[in-house]
Amino acid sequence: MKMSRRTLLSAAAAAACAGAAPRVFAQEAWPARTAKIIAPYGAGGPSDLSARLLAEYLAKRLGQPFVVENKAGAGTRVANEFVAHAAADGYTILYAAAPYSTLQALYGKLGYDPKKDLQPVAMVATVPLFLVVNAQSPAKTAQELIAYGKSQANGLTFGSPGNGSLPHLAAELFLRDAHVKGLTVQYRGDVMAYTDLLAGRIDATLTAITAALPHIQSGKLRVLGVASAAQSEIYPQAPTLRSQGLPNVVASGWYGFMVPAGVPAAITHRLDAEINRALADADIRKRFLAQGMEPHPGNAAAFGQFIDAEMAKWTDVIQKAGIRGG
Repeated sequence: MKMSRRTLLSAAAAAACAGAAPRVFAQEAWPARTAKIIAPYGAGGPSDLSARLLAEYLAKRLGQPFVVENKAGAGTRVANEFVAHAAADGYTILYAAAPYSTLQALYGKLGYDPKKDLQPVAMVATVPLFLVVNAQSPAKTAQELIAYGKSQANGLTFGSPGNGSLPHLAAELFLRDAHVKGLTVQYRGDVMAYTDLLAGRIDATLTAITAALPHIQSGKLRVLGVASAAQSEIYPQAPTLRSQGLPNVVASGWYGFMVPAGVPAAITHRLDAEINRALADADIRKRFLAQGMEPHPGNAAAFGQFIDAEMAKWTDVIQKAGIRGG
């Protein structure tokens, strides 16, 4: 039987609508199964604990399990690359960390393109770095530390928990903007750096407050300032380095959610909204602050702009200081 042209066109349109329907339904139904949050560090630290806290919240809000998987290694590159190459369906989510914005400048070509293969969803928190010295140091302020460094033949010595780490880069930024000579000594983690700082073998470190707090409270270490744009909720008695004549020395660790490029906007918008709702929860804020993390709500566009600015700033520091990833 012959079919008219109008009948054929109607049948084709119906078939197209029928084929599109499941895709639209799949987007609207998200999440319909377990979602994975890929954490770039090992279990037990502030990064892992905060990721699990948010996973628990999302599971309750969205009615499906959100499971944290720790994929530590290579300065967060293992986790980043895993998510960059995952399916763009909203079920594999990266709990991105501050090294995301420095890795390309440190190592060159990566196994993924940080500007194209992943997209920001929502910022979660910042981890401000504090300028800390031995309590026996003559310096009571950042400017006094700079003056002390200028009086020494070799300038200042900063301790760093590793080459290319944020404390390392922040120290290089401090020395550059303070116009003082200096050396950043690389250690394997914070513990060894604190050992030498407590022994007076190095002059200072830029560090997250949580690890240093017991030594500060015991009177063995002194905080001279915080490298954040405003005073910190975590340790508000510390003046900013900006207020002490170092307007460009702003350095904080950070965490945020990212997904593979191509994840539908309906999914990213929902995830963005739920994360910001979580960060407004009083109990979650309290638990974040206890881990040395300041909740930092914001939408995907603001988070993307933040990452771009961090990449530009730290690339400049890395190149001018001649730092290479090791």
